[in-house]
Amino acid sequence: MKFLTALVLLLALQPCVPAVQVKKAKQKTSVPPAKSKLENAGRGTIVCIDPGHPSEVASGRNIQNGTNETYVAWSVAVQLRDVLESKGYEVVMTKSAEDELVRNKDRALVANRARAALMIRLHCDASQASGYAVYYPDRRGRAKDGSVGPTRDVIEGSRRAADAIHAAMAEGLEGALKDNGVRTDNETKVGREQGGALTGSIFSDVPVVTIEMVVLSNPQDAEFIKAEAGQRRMALAIAEGVARFVGPAKPVEPRKQE
Repeated sequence: MKFLTALVLLLALQPCVPAVQVKKAKQKTSVPPAKSKLENAGRGTIVCIDPGHPSEVASGRNIQNGTNETYVAWSVAVQLRDVLESKGYEVVMTKSAEDELVRNKDRALVANRARAALMIRLHCDASQASGYAVYYPDRRGRAKDGSVGPTRDVIEGSRRAADAIHAAMAEGLEGALKDNGVRTDNETKVGREQGGALTGSIFSDVPVVTIEMVVLSNPQDAEFIKAEAGQRRMALAIAEGVARFVGPAKPVEPRKQE
């Protein structure tokens, strides 16, 4: 009798076992998202600054009205870095010195590896016009090695970033430079040749904008950007646009001792 009672109890408990196993399986599937959050813990809001040139396309060293594109892009990038860091952002630069040669694909990879919230590419134009313009990719392009990009998400993020930065620049630079608005990569020579996107955009996994800060071949534009006050004003305007798109800087949390 005792044996039969024990057998009945054992059979009654058996249906509970699969339920426990299913519960554990469900808990296991929630581990990857939790791990992903832990990987991002302690990280601040990252912004990547790409001072244009020298690259495989051009050196940027052609003298125009007493200065050149490489010098201007680097000078503004340094000021922009300082402004963003003072606001609590973490900044990654695509190069460590003014004359360092970095290929456009590699510039994009720097931002990708950093998982930046935004990549800002700083350039100066040369034409019969004057003023600034903000460019973004609105379609996918194809690089010379056959790579295609960016993705739809990057395109949409880049559009929103371009709008935010342009709005801030329009306010911050009012009366100093001509506003040429928001444009697309397809309106550039290299962009058209590659199906509508610049190389830095094709390889970018994060929102990316290219800012033609001034037209260096225009004497008035050159005088503005050669002056430290002009560079500072440009950096402040761009930084305000970054804040509008990215949002307030996420504070860096100290890592917990294990």
